[in-house]
Amino acid sequence: MAFNELRAIATFVKAAELGSLRQAAVAQAITPQAASQALAQLESHLGVRLIHRTTRRLSLTEEGRRFLEAAQPGLSTLQRALHGARLGREAIAGPLRIAATRSLMLPVLWPVVDEFCRRHPEIEPDVQLDDRIGNWVEDRVDVGFRAGTPPDGAVSRRLFPLQLIVCATPDYLARHGTPQRIEDLAQHRCSGFRHPSTGKVMAWDFRVGDEIVSREFAPVVCTNDVELEAEAVLAGHAIGQLVGVTAAPLVRSGRLVPVLTQHVAEHLNLFLYYGSRVAQPARVRAFIDLVVERVAGNRAYFLAPHELAAAEAGARRRRGRRTARVTTSGS
Repeated sequence: MAFNELRAIATFVKAAELGSLRQAAVAQAITPQAASQALAQLESHLGVRLIHRTTRRLSLTEEGRRFLEAAQPGLSTLQRALHGARLGREAIAGPLRIAATRSLMLPVLWPVVDEFCRRHPEIEPDVQLDDRIGNWVEDRVDVGFRAGTPPDGAVSRRLFPLQLIVCATPDYLARHGTPQRIEDLAQHRCSGFRHPSTGKVMAWDFRVGDEIVSREFAPVVCTNDVELEAEAVLAGHAIGQLVGVTAAPLVRSGRLVPVLTQHVAEHLNLFLYYGSRVAQPARVRAFIDLVVERVAGNRAYFLAPHELAAAEAGARRRRGRRTARVTTSGS
């Protein structure tokens, strides 16, 4: 139904309820001329006269009475639906559908979801964790998060770089040596990440000058879970290329040492995405604002170049001192 027809029906119903076309115009915040024109258009469209108009009073024709009885309940239902939709748009309550990759949800996004739900207890989060690249429209996603590139057709915002950092425990490096070149990794016990969707072991990416180059290494331990891969590296079973979200706190605590830091790749990013900048429910707008406030550019999830260099140099100095002590005690 076209909007002018709906307005005409609403004008007719209001005029019948108030007994005055002029009062109906005032109630709908339109001019008397517009109200009269709307009623005339409705009668012309239906091909019947709905109201007898005189200078003193307004009365319904028989066709007008029947039309009022049929139209009034449906119009009331529609008006209630419109009112409810407006309230829903402004209320920070109701379902919030979130899509994210498994590897990023717990360390990065769950603290934000938790805080948002504590602020707004009426929110009903529906979190879908999936590493596949789905159709965000068909999946009815309110807010999504994707590593790599944002989906086509959505509004997106870059949150932070997803660094790829080669790292190992101090004990592993003491036993197997520290790689000085990318090619040296072929002689090391490397971990491997098997993509959950394709089943393929992913190559390691490195920054070489202004380019990103990929290298494949035969893994001694392989998994499709980033947390399990990190545990294997922490246990000293392998040297691994871990994403910065995982590696950053472990490097800062000294549990892992970054190597080949001049080749850390940052060509991938974490993106937030959503359908539109306009007509967003208040709950979606508020959640996006909180995500940007808490996550965008948050240094907890990546290491600055000086941090990487300092961690690598510090580990090198400590190994040098240990070697010197061993040499001295042996002589």
